[in-house]
Amino acid sequence: MALSPDDIARLDTLLGGDAAETGALKAVRQELPALSLTQCDASDIDAEQPFRDYPRFSVYLVDGSNHCWTITTDAACATGLVVVHHKVARTF
Repeated sequence: MALSPDDIARLDTLLGGDAAETGALKAVRQELPALSLTQCDASDIDAEQPFRDYPRFSVYLVDGSNHCWTITTDAACATGLVVVHHKVARTF
């Protein structure tokens, strides 16, 4: 499944606000059920660049179309999401 512009807009709405909290991940699962969703600590994925960086979350795209999963920035190849919850909201 590719991540469509509408899917990206949903992510922006659900995770993009300053008030977005961990409960938002449940909403992401409900809104984008075809994508796998994994949550991890920032230290587990610190060498990669996020697809989206929100005040309380960073979102990475996963391409699982081959034997091994890889992090990608190509929404057309995305089969899943990895979400990192920031303990403190980031200011940009």
